[in-house]
Amino acid sequence: MTGGEALARSLAANGVSQIFGIPGVQLDHAADALYHVADDIAFTCARNEQAASYMADGYARSTGRPGVSMVVPGPGMLNGLAGLATAYACSSPLLYISGQIDSGAIGRGLGALHEIPDQSGILRSLTKWSGLATRPEDIPGMVHRAFAELRSGRPRPVGLEIPPDVLGATADVEIPGAAPHAPAVPDRKLIDAVAELLRGSQRPVIYAGGGVIAADASEELRELAEILHAPVVVSENGRGAISARHPLAFDALAFRRLREHADVVLAVGTRFVTAFSEQVNTAGARLVLINAEAADLGEPRTPDLAVHGDARLALAALAEELRGVARESRTAELDAARAWLEEQYADIAPQRAYLRAIRAALPDDGVLVSELTQIGYAANTCFPVYRPRTYLTPGYQGTLGYGFATALGAKAADPDRPVVSITGDGGFSWTLQELSTAKKYGLATVTVVFNDGFFGNVRRIQKNRFGARYFATDLVNPDYAKLADSFGIAAARANGPEELEVVLKEALTAGEPVLVEAPVGEFPGPWHLIHEGVPRPAPLEAP
Repeated sequence: MTGGEALARSLAANGVSQIFGIPGVQLDHAADALYHVADDIAFTCARNEQAASYMADGYARSTGRPGVSMVVPGPGMLNGLAGLATAYACSSPLLYISGQIDSGAIGRGLGALHEIPDQSGILRSLTKWSGLATRPEDIPGMVHRAFAELRSGRPRPVGLEIPPDVLGATADVEIPGAAPHAPAVPDRKLIDAVAELLRGSQRPVIYAGGGVIAADASEELRELAEILHAPVVVSENGRGAISARHPLAFDALAFRRLREHADVVLAVGTRFVTAFSEQVNTAGARLVLINAEAADLGEPRTPDLAVHGDARLALAALAEELRGVARESRTAELDAARAWLEEQYADIAPQRAYLRAIRAALPDDGVLVSELTQIGYAANTCFPVYRPRTYLTPGYQGTLGYGFATALGAKAADPDRPVVSITGDGGFSWTLQELSTAKKYGLATVTVVFNDGFFGNVRRIQKNRFGARYFATDLVNPDYAKLADSFGIAAARANGPEELEVVLKEALTAGEPVLVEAPVGEFPGPWHLIHEGVPRPAPLEAP
């Protein structure tokens, strides 16, 4: 078979049923092979490679299954790197397939079409593993290795480069079966030591990150929390690891209050560092770290115990050891922490009104894709999430413009599940051309563009720190209703939270893509709630 056929069959053998990408001359033989397996593998053609990698990330994080993106080399590969960097930051299992120039020309600097210096090195810097196939018979083994990496340890993107001459060449090829799942097994002695520490604690707190969701460990987390009667604080990417309705569930901000009484902090599946690259302050409580990534157990962290292992296996083992442990009620302490939280959230009451409207309209299993917009910043702090894989953010990468395309990937993964993207007028402009993709493939996402006419966060910084010396933050935006109509997409407008709730409920039942414009003004700054040590801002002046 050709190298292209070997690629298509190897992907199918590993359960791939969806690829996001854009074809091109270096991928011709791969595209032809995918044509012949179209009944097994769907191909969503984006309008920009950046959007294709975002879609693959949205597919992966909303399902837990590897997402696949395929792009041409050089400018195509470079265009998709923003999505690859986001997937890397958010521990997303994404296979990034890139074309190459002809294998005999790689590294020679001859100016081949789409050639860039050391493309392989660039790809290696943003992936857990990457490989370059030099023969057709190499492809199945490399695909198998890629999926083995995706299904073991910390889930992060992997890369595969295939030159066009290799895709077109023929050879006798054997397709191996699917790569197995191989989670990191925690050391039993360390689990016993952690169990002993928790058994002797009186006021433990659990800090849950995105690794809990990646390991499908929500049930194990809930069971251990209930055994210990320990409050569970969720990080930004850990939202949904435990239902926000659970009496032990708390937003990350609550940790500032809960740590005051904690004697042990159990941090699971989280980097446990602040945006300023420091360990999260535990106020003197003993610290236990559990992580599938060994590097996230060391400096700048100073744990009392560190366990390298899969979150689900570790939490299940701890629950088994600790069942039956006696605990006193902590209801008064937790009620006080919740009341304190509400006092803090009063600072962002305008944003919370919009979040309540979104939550009221979105079913429990619906996916909200947050963005770097004023509503999105607040959502990362306090949006109630009830199920795993229903809240997606760009994580520490903070990728402006990622939200709309990522939501399309989540919708492609499960067309029957409601998906809402919230974005700003600034961020939406990065990938608004993907309205074409939404229309073409019937991806019935609801996209809310909060329109204030500015890069709002940068403008706030210029106002508060630089004496209102505004620079390059004002925007010229399209008429969003006309924009949507030009793509044959429905549009709506929501003036205020009450209207937004009504509009969203209608849009989510429309069965087609809907673009919603929500005109807004300036919002109060949320940064003191997100980053500890940032001073509380002065109240906004009345308009």
